[in-house]
Amino acid sequence: MKRREFITLLGGAAAWPLAARAQQSATMPVIGLLDQRSPDVLADRLRAFRQGLKEAGLIEGQNVAIEYRWAETDRLPEVARDLVHRQVDVIVATGALPTVLAAKTATTTIPIVFVIAADPVKLGLVASLARPGGNLTGINFLTGELTAKRLALLRELVPAASRVAVLINPTNTENNEREIETIARTMGLQVQLLNASTIHEINAAFATFTRERPDALFVGLDPFFNSRRTQLVHLATRHAIPASYAGREFVEAGGLMSYGANISDAWRQAGPYVGRIVKGAKPADLPVVQSSKFELVFNVQTATMLGITVPQTLLATADEVIE
Repeated sequence: MKRREFITLLGGAAAWPLAARAQQSATMPVIGLLDQRSPDVLADRLRAFRQGLKEAGLIEGQNVAIEYRWAETDRLPEVARDLVHRQVDVIVATGALPTVLAAKTATTTIPIVFVIAADPVKLGLVASLARPGGNLTGINFLTGELTAKRLALLRELVPAASRVAVLINPTNTENNEREIETIARTMGLQVQLLNASTIHEINAAFATFTRERPDALFVGLDPFFNSRRTQLVHLATRHAIPASYAGREFVEAGGLMSYGANISDAWRQAGPYVGRIVKGAKPADLPVVQSSKFELVFNVQTATMLGITVPQTLLATADEVIE
């Protein structure tokens, strides 16, 4: 087959649903879901979102269609405009702030439901939590505000720790490294800030542990870090460093401990909001939901490998202990 014919077929394969979608959208609402990660790292959260839709009486493929869009940060504006061009009924923007901003910039009329960690009022996404105004509302899972609790739990798990490495993504404007430093110092901890926004930079950050030897690692909340959780957990294990993460996915991948909002549940909560909007509710009138479901998870096998005994007081309060 000639190259041009092959490309034409590829284009046709990519575009084949257009006529079907046009017919489909006439009979059922269409949701556009936008995220900067790949779907393979979001399987549990997507499952939770579909469960939330089901709670609202919406089942994908039966009475609602979902247009999924996965794009790296620099392509988010283009992909968001594509969803607007397709005239979806609502856009669900998940992950980091750039995803929500791309959707917000692309439309002032199509409703947008966000699922983010940072304060949407401080970010200027909504006028207030109670009355968002405009075309945005959603779920705020507050993980970024749990820094003090996470550090305290890490200190309780590793009481001898005095020097903590803090890994953050400098491209994520939701990070507040000064707050982390301030909180750590009030606990008598010395902080070594490490920046990473690429796979290579993660490797380089861990390479410093060979000479610096921090007592523990605090991994900041970031969608990129979540997508690289296997790499992060592997490196922490290889360097034998106790590490705290923001989400349970890290612990399921072999990480030591996590404390944070149940993000899958936040995605589930987005489902009923989308359902209400599809049925006629206005985002301006739907208060931003603040997640109240937090979870502490330990991997005792990893703790044993690191020579750490998890105190019974922590095990007793844990939501899950992975053996």
